[in-house]
Order: sequence, then C-alpha cells, then structure tokens
Amino acid sequence: MRATSNWLEVHARFRPEAEALYDVASDRRWTYAAMQRDALRWAGRLRAEGVGPGDRVAVLAPNRAETFLLLFACAELGATLFPMNWRLADPELRWQVEHSRPRLLLVDPSMAGRLPGVGLVDDPDSDPVTGPGSALDAPWVLMYTSGSTGRPKGALLTHQQLHWNAVNTQLACDLVASDSTLTFTPLFHTGGLNCLSTPLFWRGGRVVLARGFEPAESLALIAEERVTLLMGVPTIFQMMADHPAFESTDLGSVRDALVGGAALPMPLLLRYRERDIPLRQGFGLTEVGPNCFSLPPSMVEAKWGSVGMPAAHVAARLVRPDGAECAPGEPGELWLSGPAVCGGYLDDDAATQNAMGDGWFRTGDVLERDVDGYFYVCGRIKEMYISGGENVYPPEVESVIHGSGCISACAVIGVPDPRWGEVGAAFVAPLPGASISVASLRAHLSERLAKYKVPRYITVLSTLPTTASGKVDKVALKEIALRDVASQHNESG
Repeated sequence: MRATSNWLEVHARFRPEAEALYDVASDRRWTYAAMQRDALRWAGRLRAEGVGPGDRVAVLAPNRAETFLLLFACAELGATLFPMNWRLADPELRWQVEHSRPRLLLVDPSMAGRLPGVGLVDDPDSDPVTGPGSALDAPWVLMYTSGSTGRPKGALLTHQQLHWNAVNTQLACDLVASDSTLTFTPLFHTGGLNCLSTPLFWRGGRVVLARGFEPAESLALIAEERVTLLMGVPTIFQMMADHPAFESTDLGSVRDALVGGAALPMPLLLRYRERDIPLRQGFGLTEVGPNCFSLPPSMVEAKWGSVGMPAAHVAARLVRPDGAECAPGEPGELWLSGPAVCGGYLDDDAATQNAMGDGWFRTGDVLERDVDGYFYVCGRIKEMYISGGENVYPPEVESVIHGSGCISACAVIGVPDPRWGEVGAAFVAPLPGASISVASLRAHLSERLAKYKVPRYITVLSTLPTTASGKVDKVALKEIALRDVASQHNESG
C-alpha cells in the first residue's frame, strides 16, 4: 500500500508553480513541481545503488536542500532516511553507522574523509523513478537520541507519526499554504526537520533553509523572504534580540514564533511582544510529535511558563511513581499516546518495551497540570536532584534566575554534597553590556525560593556551552561543576 504521505506529488498536481523550498547557501529555489521531479530523480539514483523497501539511507551533510529531496525519495522507495549528526565525534558516527547498517551513505564534500561513503552531489543525474511507496506504519526517518547516559537509541519515526504531527501543527498554528518558515536548526534534529519544515511541506507552504544560525543573516532573511513562522530555542531568539539590527529589521511578516528546548524567560517574551511577535512555549520530543502541546497566543502572558494543552491528536497523563494519576498541581512523569508516537527503537526491543510497551510512551519528563488543564514543565526525571530530602526541579530555579533581569542564559544542575546529598550549581551568562553580581543574584533567589532550592554554587560565564540543537549543554556543565566542587573541597581540606 502506498503511503498517503507523498505530499510533494499532491502539491505538484494542484499547485505546481507554488514555491516549496529556497536553499539559501546554494541560492536555488524549487517549486513543488520541481521538488517532486528532483525527489523522483533521487529515487532513481538510490534504486540504482540498490536501495529498496526497508533499507536505510544515511546522509552526512550540513543543512542543504538535498536532505529534503532524499526524504521524499526514500518515501517513494519505502526506505528510511537517516540524517546524521555531523557534530558528533568520528567514533560516535562510526558506531551509529555500524548500528544502523545503511544500504547507502551519502557524504557532503565538506565532510569527505570523515566516513567512507558516496559523495552527495547537487544533481543526481538519474531518470525519475516511481517506487512502491511506503505503508503508514513504516519507518520514514531514523533519529538517534542524545545519549546523555549510555549509548544513544535510534528512534524510528514513521510516516504516520510525521503525518499526524503535521495535522497537529496545522491545527495549533493555523497553517495555510501561504505560510513560510526559516529553518536554521540542524535537520539531523527533530526540531529542524519536523517542528515546522515537514508540516509546511504537508500543507503546501514554503521552507527557507539556511546552513545554520547567524543572527544578522537570519534577521535579514526573515525580512527579505517575508517569513511568517519561526521556531527555535531561547538562546537563538535571545541572540537575535541582542543584535543591533533587531530593532530596525522589518519583522512584520512573523505571526507566530514557537520556543522549544528550554523555558522561555519572561524578559525575552516581553522583548518580542514589543515588536508584535508572539513568542510562545512549545514542548515535544523526538519520539513523539514533536509538536505535542500548544499554548494559544492569547494565553501566553496569563499562563506564562505553560506549554499549553495537549495537541488535538495527543493523549497525555501525569503519573506518580506508583502508577496513579497525579492531582492538579502535583508533579508527575508525562506519558503520551496517539498516532504521533514513533514506531520504537531500532534493534532494541527491550528499550521499546520499557518506553511504550502498554501503549503509553513514558517520556521521562516531569510536568504538572493546573486546575484549568494547562501543563507546566518541571524538568527531566534524571535532572531532578534531591537536596536534604526535598526534590528540586532545575527549570523552576532557572525561571527565577531569569527574572533577575540581567541574564541571557542560565542552567542549574545538582552536584554531590556530603551534608545534603546534593545541592544546586548555577551557571549564568549576562546580557550584552550587563554585569552579574553573584551576591545580588543570590539575594534575589533567597527572596523567592525555599532555602534548599537556592544554588550553593553560582558561576558566571561569558557564554554557556550548547548542544548541536542550541540547548544548553548540561553534560558539559556537570563536568565543570564536579571539577570545581572537587577543587574547593581539596582546598578546604
């Protein structure tokens, strides 16, 4: 059975001359008719290389249009696309190749030599091929989780998942065919590929694809291309707001901006509200959605800090450790179900069973729900730390830190303590031109938080390390904190 997710074919028939994709780096544009034609040419190239139903096609490349063309070529052949994280170290990449066993590995010329593969070219020089298509429950994309503990797991994103994520996004954001987005986050992450890019291809909209994020270029592209939708982590929106061109750039085309990956600080929300851009918090994960919750723009300030309510085709539960449902205001692990859940993990039946064996996907995230049904993220189960017998959720502390008004980025983690078991270690970076007084910040926190929630250690950095998706790299900060704590203990001993 052919998948109903061959979106290019549909739009190529009904709106062939509508622009679908602009690749900024190559300065090339595709209509839907041209994108469908080139996707079928790539299908021909893949089939000539022996790719068929059930095979995996890996691509190691920066953001470029060919990744999208390969996505739809794989759908035509019943194959699975594996966009590789080029920011990983070579041994990590080699392990993923060994684990995923792709039929074909395509490597961008800029990354030649990192892995043995076939060169990724601009033009496949192949005749268009129509393949057998894909079943809706077949894998379409393979994405490895971050693997902060142990080996990463390969999540199998099905055609059904991407279809229903697109439906949920359309309902939450009122997507129309005239909408466009600027994609600057990496396509090897679900944020870059699936938060807005694939939903817009599903809807017949337009994707402006940049190689990466650079504030001046991004602001210019938003204005020049009349971009209507944005998605990014708070750091990205902060960097644009801090750029000298922010106030003078015409951003009037932007009608919605989604923030994911971390909590949205109120000062940043207000900064964009001054430009009539409604930043709003989102929430999701690679294995589900990723657009799982939505907060109506009209409720952003009234329910600040909330990720909203579950999307239309997502069921959500908050569960205590004993399996019982949580009451309003009580933190619990988020369980999700519905057609936007992934198809499990590649060659890992145990992990699949543990995560979703009973039909509910256990996210490992701790949220709470208010009496009106709005959800709030407390943190990851693994990031929560216990100080003197009390649970501390870093996002709560980070939110108060941001409220001090001079912070561009912050992160809180738990570190060992001989008396209390664990205590907090906060890392903060100032806004441009601002300075941070640790004593003043500590006083600010002490007035607003219980004593056990106030971080024992506060470290000021010029910038905080980030992961490939732009999130603050708490693993790297943990190493710094443990080293600093050990040094202080040695000095005091």
